[in-house]
Amino acid sequence: MEGNGPYRLLRGFQAATVQRFEAGLRDPEAAQRARLAALIGGAAGTAFGQEHGIAAGMSLDQWRAAMPIRTHAGLLPWLDRVAAGEPKVLTQAAPSMLLETSGSTGRPKHLPVTPGWAASVRAAQELWMLGLLRDDEGLAGGRALSVVSPAVSARSPGGLPIGANTGRMFLAQPWWSRWRSPVPYRVFCIKDPDLRAYVLLRHALCAEIRSWTTANPSTLLLYCRHLRRFWEDLSRDCRDGTLKHGPAAALGAWDRLRLGWGSGRRALPPEPLPARIWPLRRINCWKGGSAAFFLDRLPAALGAPPGADIPVREVGITASEGFFAVPVDEGDPLLWADGHVLEFVAEDGAVCWPWELEAGREYRLILSTEAGLYRYDLQDQVRVTGFTGRLARLRFVGKSGNVLNATGEKVSEEQIALAIREVFPAAAGGAASMAWGEVPRFRVAVEGEAGDDAAQAARLDAALRRLNPEYDSKRETARLGALSLSRLPAGSLAAWRAAAVRAGAPEAQVKDPWVLSPERWDRLVSGAADAR
Repeated sequence: MEGNGPYRLLRGFQAATVQRFEAGLRDPEAAQRARLAALIGGAAGTAFGQEHGIAAGMSLDQWRAAMPIRTHAGLLPWLDRVAAGEPKVLTQAAPSMLLETSGSTGRPKHLPVTPGWAASVRAAQELWMLGLLRDDEGLAGGRALSVVSPAVSARSPGGLPIGANTGRMFLAQPWWSRWRSPVPYRVFCIKDPDLRAYVLLRHALCAEIRSWTTANPSTLLLYCRHLRRFWEDLSRDCRDGTLKHGPAAALGAWDRLRLGWGSGRRALPPEPLPARIWPLRRINCWKGGSAAFFLDRLPAALGAPPGADIPVREVGITASEGFFAVPVDEGDPLLWADGHVLEFVAEDGAVCWPWELEAGREYRLILSTEAGLYRYDLQDQVRVTGFTGRLARLRFVGKSGNVLNATGEKVSEEQIALAIREVFPAAAGGAASMAWGEVPRFRVAVEGEAGDDAAQAARLDAALRRLNPEYDSKRETARLGALSLSRLPAGSLAAWRAAAVRAGAPEAQVKDPWVLSPERWDRLVSGAADAR
């Protein structure tokens, strides 16, 4: 067996998962039929199954014909019955908890977790970890820093625990994997975001961190800012082996002992730069869609020496709803045929199975899972970038609904982020919305990097015209007006994220406000103006 010693050892423990993955490479149709059979076994006889005629022996095409594609809103009446504690609504297996995800706007989504679903997600995680270890034996040593949210933060009307998938996955890891985290789980459950960040860094600074993982790269930048902000206080606490400075000064004696236990002691280097504090070998986070805006800023924020940037590994095409494509090397994630039943809606509306995908085309992802999400429209747009065996490599493009569109231009959040990055390379971020009128126009707000608003607005408009031919056409024919540019004061986007966390959104999954409805735009801009 090829690979280094730690990889071969771990692969031996996970041989069954690897064998299923390799079988899917050769025959994705057989893998999907097997997933459907397992899914039907859990759906037949439920309230949903009876209404839709779900029965053993259904083919993939019969499954597709049995029910329409649904968004979360279409499945919500069934999910509400699950949350109320009614048994056998969507699955024969009783859900162990509900995952909370903010999704888009409005009411949070509460998604059931069942044993079969959890096993599928765990298998995808195992493959991801195997690939990491195969490519870098050094990751077998040291500590692995992750940023997660609490696994339980509330209860449903029926008494089910509600929490974040990141926290659930953290607690589901084997003990030896949890031991590699320098941060005790209790720290992730601190409610105050400043105190949580301070205590997390207090533990991490005294550990030998070799990898740093979180879903959103903007979270990495946020913690780099926290590190600079609290540096003097953290340096004193690390030097003295205490937890009594900065936000921790308000803690009582018991909480100081409980939260600081095991944090260690260390004399820190003079600069608050993670790459000079830790022997970082790998960053793991999203890389698709608008994430590129933040990834460009990571090397400077981490402080890696010139020419020695830390490699960034994709964490996969994944969400609270499931795991759909697994990074097994440095390339784009590979479709996970042995996880959930997957369908893909092409731009012309055709619905395709995984083995019908074509390189270079974009699709909207539809999934059916053992947790009761049946033909569920995730509204994630993915691009097929190639194939390994018969499995497609996928790249996340963005939310299919997260576009600015008044006259058919459909400008994506990825294109907004790319244009802002081009014109404002040092900006902290930005947001865009539609200004409706007789001639609609885009409005864009940017945090940081002052300059000539009129000139930069014109450059931003030109960048969008180059990135999106339909936008260019609509501007050329005056069906869209020239965009307007606003400035956000420093800290506005961080305050937006903090408000979302205080409202209950999992910190590691808070989305950045690239494309906003007019109402959310008004809240962002007016809130920033009030803070001036």
